[in-house]
Amino acid sequence: MQPLRVIFMGTAEIACPSLAALCANPEIRVVAVVTQPDRPKGRDLQVQPCAVKQFAVSQGLPVWQPDRARQPDFIQQLAAARPGLIVVMAYGQILPPAILVLPPFGCLNVHTSLLPKYRGAAPIQWALARGETETGVTIMLMDAGMDTGPILTQRTTTIQATDNAPLLHDRLAQMGAALLLETIPGWIAKTISARPQPAEGVSYAPKIKKEDGQIDWHLPARMIWNRLRAFTPWPGTFTFLPGAAKPLLLKIWEAEVVGESAPPGQVRAADSSGIVVGCGREALRLLRVQREGGRRLSAAEFLAGHPLPVGQVLGNV
Repeated sequence: MQPLRVIFMGTAEIACPSLAALCANPEIRVVAVVTQPDRPKGRDLQVQPCAVKQFAVSQGLPVWQPDRARQPDFIQQLAAARPGLIVVMAYGQILPPAILVLPPFGCLNVHTSLLPKYRGAAPIQWALARGETETGVTIMLMDAGMDTGPILTQRTTTIQATDNAPLLHDRLAQMGAALLLETIPGWIAKTISARPQPAEGVSYAPKIKKEDGQIDWHLPARMIWNRLRAFTPWPGTFTFLPGAAKPLLLKIWEAEVVGESAPPGQVRAADSSGIVVGCGREALRLLRVQREGGRRLSAAEFLAGHPLPVGQVLGNV
């Protein structure tokens, strides 16, 4: 029996484990990898290949990088490759119907949420930010909507208090790869059926913006703490220190909720155990911080060079 011809479409690092799993399976032949065009990255804005392209090149796979997936010449290129299945994860473009109907076994998407929860670009971050205790991965048969296609399989994982976005990212990346390999044989053999997503429980996970990281001290401390976990490392969770010329950005890298109270944004205590700041409910003890232009410091190290008087108010409150 000939290996199943698969085209993989992905861009972000989270897609690499799924591509690696497909490449390692002798019953699958990855005939090409499709990624977004190379983009400028980093402080010097050097044009760099994405993580998926780097992995594909290391495996000797053809890499295609159309500006837009709906370009007629690209769709013809896909058709000429005769894929039996297209697998998509974190590609970054919505596929047109002409691609969705092209392979005999359709287009499968590996999505890092329990659909219909958290459709959209940033399901990992918003699950953390909104205090979810459980998330997972979904293998979905793609349709023309944004993450609205029928579900093939799902797998859950508990969100631990120690989880942040990078940790959950890596765990879901591995879970998605394993579930994908378990799902494909059953889908091809028709022992797995696609079921419509429930109409109830739909939620969305929009793309993260820099301003999402700014702390509103009127929120409950636990909600701010959840956002800190969600928005590490980008855009980070930050507030502002009053300054003579202008407020200075202060990024929060580590904190804990404490059962104390103070007006929102007001420093209640500042010592070697941390900087306690009042919130809308309870307070947050800042344990590791970074001033604009500086390096990450423990609260004690920070206070040695930047004392914060009790009663000082942080941020725009």
